[in-house]
Amino acid sequence: MAELGKLLIILGLITIGLGILFLFWGKIPYFGKLPGDIVIKKGNFVFYFPITTSIVVSVVLSLILYFISKIK
Repeated sequence: MAELGKLLIILGLITIGLGILFLFWGKIPYFGKLPGDIVIKKGNFVFYFPITTSIVVSVVLSLILYFISKIK
């Protein structure tokens, strides 16, 4: 039962972190507008694929999870 409690606390902290990120998403400079992000605009159609932003987020999350695993 203790393991389930720890899991729920971690999931709650992740949810809070994502909520804060979504709240301030538009205020982060250059986030989503990095070189390499693909934007195609034709008429009333817009296709947006943030490949560089996805790579940066992946590297940052990997580093955070790596350091958390080292602490445990």
